[in-house]
Order: sequence, then C-alpha cells, then structure tokens
Amino acid sequence: MSRALIIVDVQNDFCEGGSLAVDGGAAVAGAISEYLDAHHNEFDFVVATQDWHIDPGSHFSDPPDFVDSWPRHCVAGTRGAELHPDLDTEYIDAYFRKGQFAAAYSGFEGLLAPEDAVPTGERQAGAMAGSLDASGVDEDAIGLDDWLQSHDVEDVVVVGIATDYCVKATSLDAVQAGYGVTVVRSLTAGIAADLEDAIAEMELGGVDIA
Repeated sequence: MSRALIIVDVQNDFCEGGSLAVDGGAAVAGAISEYLDAHHNEFDFVVATQDWHIDPGSHFSDPPDFVDSWPRHCVAGTRGAELHPDLDTEYIDAYFRKGQFAAAYSGFEGLLAPEDAVPTGERQAGAMAGSLDASGVDEDAIGLDDWLQSHDVEDVVVVGIATDYCVKATSLDAVQAGYGVTVVRSLTAGIAADLEDAIAEMELGGVDIA
C-alpha cells in the first residue's frame, strides 16, 4: 500500500497578484513547502495538479458570474499557469493538467504532463514550465486515477487551492474512486469567507478533515 500527497492548483493566477487570486494562496504555497520538508518521508509519492486552459469555452466569461464562469486564468503556457514560486517542486513526482477545453475542477480530470514539459530542479520565478502543445490533448495521456493505481496508492492527502472548489472536487472524486482521503485544512485556501459548508460537504462525502 502506498500513500500520496496531492497538491491542487497552487498556481500564480490563484495567488495574490494573479487574475483569480485567493486570499492566503501564497501563504499556502509556502506552508505546503514547509510541510513537505518536514513530512515528505511519510509519502511514497507527491503529485501536483494545474489548471491548464487552452480554450475552455464558457468557463471563461466577461463578465463572469464567479459560480460557473470566471475571468481568464491559468492559460496554458503562461506565467499565470505556473506553480507559485514559493511552492518547492523538489519532491513532486508527477504533474497533472486539467481543463484544456472545458471546465475541470477535480484533479481526477487531469492528464499526466510530459516529462520534458515540467519543472526540474531550481527555476526562476516566472519561468515557463513547458510549451503549449498545439495538437491539443494526447488521447494516450494517463489520468490521475490510473497513475495512482499503477503506483499502488490507496490513501491520499489533499492540500492546495481552492478549498471550496478544486480541493473539494478532487477530494470527493478521490473518495468515489475508492481512496482513503484526508484534507489538511490549514494547507488550503478558499474563495468563500465561510468555508464550513464546503468542509461539511466533504465530511459528508467521506473525506477526513485534519
């Protein structure tokens, strides 16, 4: 049995200064890095998800309703789609990109990024993590669930942004896929001022909140 940490969407556009900033996003990026330094030996694998929008249709809108439509964010190949520089990528084993051509909140909608398109070692803030693949989505790309299963993962811990959207969706999908799921609340940042409804929904769905 293996255990994995899933880091959800800790990207520049979701942190302060980004196009869809979440209060506390940058602090969460730093806190996750500190957590990894102290606890990486407790995980067999660490993966990260990214919004990676090419043409997501009505997911982008002007004006947005901030429920089903949003300002442009995390456009594939841009700095906004990059992982925040305060998130240490040293321990990340794989990256999963979601939402290329439609809205995608759950990391389980993500596809494994090619090894040559992800950061390795030290990066300067704002450096590109990979070029946009003009051919679009690779039909042979591996999804997060398949990847986790192939590595015998049975339990996952979920952290990242945003508590009440992509963290919640990823966690609930993980439960439905049969994993034991824990969300570390202090390592998430949410959009809503009151996150109790989102926390209650996750708990009701079988997620443990730590």
